Amino acid sequence: MKIKTLHPYSSDSGKKKHIYKIKGELEVIVHITSNPLELDMDELFLMAARVNKKRSFLFVSKVLGKHIPVNPHVSLLGGAALAVLLQNAFEGEMTVDLPEIVQAIRQPSLYAEQVYAKLKHNPLPLNGPHLFIGFAETATALGHSMYDACSGTTQYLHTTRESIRELTSLISFEEEHSHATAHRCYAIDAAFFQGTQPVVLVDDEITTGKTALNMIRDLQMKFPRSRYIVASLLDWRSATDRDKFTALEEELGIEISCLSLIAGELEVIGDSIDMHETRKPALERTHASQLAKHYLYGQFEHLQVTSEDSSGHINDQPYVSLSGRFGLACTDNAAFDRQVAAAGAFLKTQRTGKSTLCLGTGEFMYLPMRIAAEMGEGILYQSTTRSPIHASNDAGYAIQSRASYTSPEDPAVLNFLYNIPVGHYDELFVFLEREVSQEAFVPFLEALERTQTTQLHLVYFSPEMKQANESKKEIRS
Repeated sequence: MKIKTLHPYSSDSGKKKHIYKIKGELEVIVHITSNPLELDMDELFLMAARVNKKRSFLFVSKVLGKHIPVNPHVSLLGGAALAVLLQNAFEGEMTVDLPEIVQAIRQPSLYAEQVYAKLKHNPLPLNGPHLFIGFAETATALGHSMYDACSGTTQYLHTTRESIRELTSLISFEEEHSHATAHRCYAIDAAFFQGTQPVVLVDDEITTGKTALNMIRDLQMKFPRSRYIVASLLDWRSATDRDKFTALEEELGIEISCLSLIAGELEVIGDSIDMHETRKPALERTHASQLAKHYLYGQFEHLQVTSEDSSGHINDQPYVSLSGRFGLACTDNAAFDRQVAAAGAFLKTQRTGKSTLCLGTGEFMYLPMRIAAEMGEGILYQSTTRSPIHASNDAGYAIQSRASYTSPEDPAVLNFLYNIPVGHYDELFVFLEREVSQEAFVPFLEALERTQTTQLHLVYFSPEMKQANESKKEIRS
């Protein structure tokens, strides 16, 4: 059985070969084989040097909403574009076409909100049930937005790096090239993965495809079915990598199809940049900044489970149950949309400036992204990340600025804020899924304060706060 790489539209326009020089040390040559949206490469990504011994460079997405700030509707439409490719390849009828999405990506201030609203009103119909799985941490929102763009009997779950004490991961696998390799899948419904419906695995980028193959192997062992679809913004698998997909098809008796916005092969010339991470000592603090406004938004449904970090510390604050981490069904979508609209409407009234950045945290990307899209004009969105990337102010380089800090969820993990210039925004809304101790939060708060943003808003999604603070406002609907 041969692997099927789907090219719904052929494209002969634009350069087939692109050469990227990174910091004078690296040269990455990209040979494009598929570009169904006929996008220019610089509309999708910029290049950066990566702090990783296994791969020394990174394609930094301009639509993902992770390292580079973006109109939140553009990020949501990135997932929708993958949904259109899926629907076009297998299903037939269209409600939003690719040219509309391309126009929205190219001119977001004019078209992105309008095209996304049209898609929400008329989602893409799928023929039969589908199960979508997004890969943490970078593709949690991409997978959710692809799932949300479809109608029919659909389910969604994103993998997680979190260790949940009360739950057993139904599927676990490794991401071999990553700095944080373990993926877990916690579904509240024990029957979530059962059935024979196609599984759609969603990642921002496929380099070798090992992550997808590891996931497929574990899924097939425990919950066998006949068809898998791997969807990604970028697909850089070599011929040897593609042969491994074919070999797994033949070994397991399954069909694997792949779709992406861009596909091609890479040549890499040069060595990686030798960089060492240093951790800045935390300033002595005993309380959260009084310059920040704190909001408690407890109107989303919560799941009362606890997590354990690498040092054995337990956080007993609940998670948002409809985030995607614990599994969603299409019947959950209407309630989720209503809760998002209510949160967005409130936070829109709290804005004090015209240039606003909304910041998701780690895996907690999609819910903040959706709320940011409801908060009016002048909004950009991005997220914190675990991924260590070299920063440089060279023209055209993807990461212009960087701040590192220990994660509030796990002090053994270093997190990063990228591309937030000092004093650039009027205000910053930071979305935090769970409350952590004030001591654990200090390094993150210091990194936020170093941006010298005039107004800092901290939005917590906990149902209650352990310690009262007169600057916190409880939001009630």
